[in-house]
Amino acid sequence: MKKQTWLLSLCVLSAVSLTAQQKETSVQKDKVLDLEEVVVSDSRFALKREQSGKTVISITREDLEKQPGNSLASIINNYSGIEINGSRSNAGQNLNYYIRGGSNRQVLIMVDGIQMNDPSQISGDYDLRLIDVSQVESVEIIKGAASTLYGNAAATAVIRISTRKETQRKLAATLNSAIGTNQNSEDQNYGLRDFNNNLSLGGVLGNLDYTVALGHSYTDGLSSVEGDERDPFERLNSRVQLGYRFSEKFKVKLGASYDDFKADFDSAFPLEDADYFSESRQRRIQLSPEYNYGKGQIFMNASYYAIDRDFQSAFPSSYKAENLVADIYHKYILNERFYTILGFNHISSKADLGLGMYESFSINDPYANVVYVSDFGFHLNTGVRWNNHSTYGSNFTYSFNPSYTIRFEEDYLKFMSSYASSFIAPTLSQLYGAFGANPDLEPEENQTFEAGVEYKAGFFRVSALYFNRSEKNFIDYRTIDFDTFEGEYYNVDESFRVEGVELEFKSNISKTLLLNGNYTFTEIRGRQALRIPRHKINANLNYVLASSTSIDLHYQFTGEREDINFATFENEVLKAFNVVDLGVSHGFNSHLRATLSVNNIFNEDYRELIGYPTRGRNITAGIKVML
Repeated sequence: MKKQTWLLSLCVLSAVSLTAQQKETSVQKDKVLDLEEVVVSDSRFALKREQSGKTVISITREDLEKQPGNSLASIINNYSGIEINGSRSNAGQNLNYYIRGGSNRQVLIMVDGIQMNDPSQISGDYDLRLIDVSQVESVEIIKGAASTLYGNAAATAVIRISTRKETQRKLAATLNSAIGTNQNSEDQNYGLRDFNNNLSLGGVLGNLDYTVALGHSYTDGLSSVEGDERDPFERLNSRVQLGYRFSEKFKVKLGASYDDFKADFDSAFPLEDADYFSESRQRRIQLSPEYNYGKGQIFMNASYYAIDRDFQSAFPSSYKAENLVADIYHKYILNERFYTILGFNHISSKADLGLGMYESFSINDPYANVVYVSDFGFHLNTGVRWNNHSTYGSNFTYSFNPSYTIRFEEDYLKFMSSYASSFIAPTLSQLYGAFGANPDLEPEENQTFEAGVEYKAGFFRVSALYFNRSEKNFIDYRTIDFDTFEGEYYNVDESFRVEGVELEFKSNISKTLLLNGNYTFTEIRGRQALRIPRHKINANLNYVLASSTSIDLHYQFTGEREDINFATFENEVLKAFNVVDLGVSHGFNSHLRATLSVNNIFNEDYRELIGYPTRGRNITAGIKVML
């Protein structure tokens, strides 16, 4: 498989390089970052950033293409308040979403408006390893409690992923190919071990629009645990989407996708090389009609998806999960000041947790949200949700997010605050699974307070935000019998707090030079914080060297964190580390662009997890053909 993938990638690079014989057309013009970008996630309305009471993270298609060969998890890991543990390791490594000091259970991932989860997982979270970056159009991340708009589990962040959209041409094709190395800091042989090939077709034929996308990735070179045996990762992605506009008021989109990844892995206890294998498969269909009338719009996002996971190891297991999600909501603009949403969200989930029988739950949530935008600087985003869980009955969540903006001609100073609650039900695995199940668990409850300020002057923007989250009924795991390692999930009696500070800045120093960065401080009080750094810094410099060439330099500092050494069952401090990445992009003409990136330039030797390797210096070359 590795040989076939290498030959395919080589053929793609050779074929597309022939188109570079044309004269350079300088298609990349001088770009100025629009610091007043439109944000959607925190209200579901397209509002100017100065009217939003949140510091929403927006990742564009251009931002994604600057990092060829990188996973979506590793790209998201560069933003404030976010630590995705495992994103720097073997491609098959499990991912932990430590956003604002929280856990996987507190992060909601959405794809094209659909709440994604895997009820067969212990944390019920959705696996970002299933997603191909080349099929992503944009990502918006709203941090903090967002349960009123998005429901269960939206306690520390909502990651809204939008897939690639059709072009306005009858037929357009895009081909992406990237080849790179994949090695740790001690192995510097620079063998080609990372291959990514993706093809997308799309266009508009009258009232019909269509998108077809195929992607294949293969990565080898790293062991799952520290050792000599390589553990490859392979992923296949396919997606078809059709849209039809019946009239100016009514249109419908229908989509289907199949995603599959295979990963070799090793023994976690004890840590040693092993010939273990896993596979995860996802099948999804989605229906999204939209009706527009006057000042109102009615949307529905409905999807059925199934996820199967198989593990071949010393303890073989198989898991199956099915989800039916439907979100129907009515957006209405009363006038230029008031924006309203009334909606109803249904989720039915069931899972075979490896015991040969299905467990299930359902959620039915009516919700309402109002946005007020004044002409004197005051803005308010507030909402309520009535969560009706088949196991835990009715639960009420709310949010109150006022902000005030002072304008100075083209500049502004914005003060913002938020107070919101979240509801997080125990997962099926925690209630009924094969390991540590406890059917008497109570839901977790979160209360989150935020306060911050944002200043924008010309092409410079800076923000500072303080957050404080209290957690009640936190679900943890404890060992009951150390001879058999039998344990159980339980609700922690004591509540605790997570607080921190996020600083962000973005500046166009000139038409050709862009600088942005962020700093995050996270403190967990009353509970042990594993793998979560107190201090984290990201900085990125983009320089347009010529009209068709740009250079990106990225720096990341991750502070000390604690982790458990399962050989001794004692905590150890993982040292802080610095990683520097460099990327160069050049457009030969309007149809061909090439990229070259060097990750971890200085070959920093560090650890994300005790006993697991991380990537050292690696080089990736990519090419993009647009026809």
